[in-house]
Amino acid sequence: MPRYLKVAHDRKNDGSLFTQADLAAQEALVGALAALHDCPILGEEMSEPLQRKLWQESHEGVWCVDPIDGTSNFVHGIPYFAISVALMRQGRPVLGVVYDPVADEAFAAEKGSGAWLNGIQLPIRVSSPLFREAVATVDLKRLPEKLAQALSIRPPYASQRNFGASTLEWCYVAAGRFDLSLHGGQKLWDYAAGSLILQEAGGRYCTLEHDQFWEASPWKRSVIAALHPPLFNEWREWLRDRA
Repeated sequence: MPRYLKVAHDRKNDGSLFTQADLAAQEALVGALAALHDCPILGEEMSEPLQRKLWQESHEGVWCVDPIDGTSNFVHGIPYFAISVALMRQGRPVLGVVYDPVADEAFAAEKGSGAWLNGIQLPIRVSSPLFREAVATVDLKRLPEKLAQALSIRPPYASQRNFGASTLEWCYVAAGRFDLSLHGGQKLWDYAAGSLILQEAGGRYCTLEHDQFWEASPWKRSVIAALHPPLFNEWREWLRDRA
């Protein structure tokens, strides 16, 4: 946080922003996580060949880290970004934490043990809204053009948001702050912790192509998600009918 609004930034080869704060946070996490559980650490700021090598060779477990999710927000002074850490075994998360340093909110989950926000069990908001009254978080830019147009012209929900930090969007669905979520393509560190937090809160998720989320490529998975199963089913069918 001392670097918030004060750090220089640059762009990676894919055009996304990164800062010295990203690199420093990743370095700090590498040291701290190794002390907790000795297994390889796969971070967003590592090179792609190293990321893929670690993923393929880490059969006994790997830490998956996004040191700052929402770097563009961090750079531009938008207070919506987070640190995400997940312990993954056999390709799926068993422990996940997403921390928002601005709001001082720590979302956490352990497989089979529930999900929590600063010690309060998730979900916090438990109402099950009608589809037409739902609030959705939707990232349009990575969606198939036909589906993006359908959502732009006649969305089935009441209101739409996109704040630019995927890890927090998972958590907001788990907490009941968002009713629906849609993203055209998240990478491993975007969903590693958040997917477990939503799952342990009782939510549901899949991809545009697969009912089983984990069948898709770990390096780019679309996301359809909702906290309440009936609403999830209605959301999934509406999207697939228009994709």
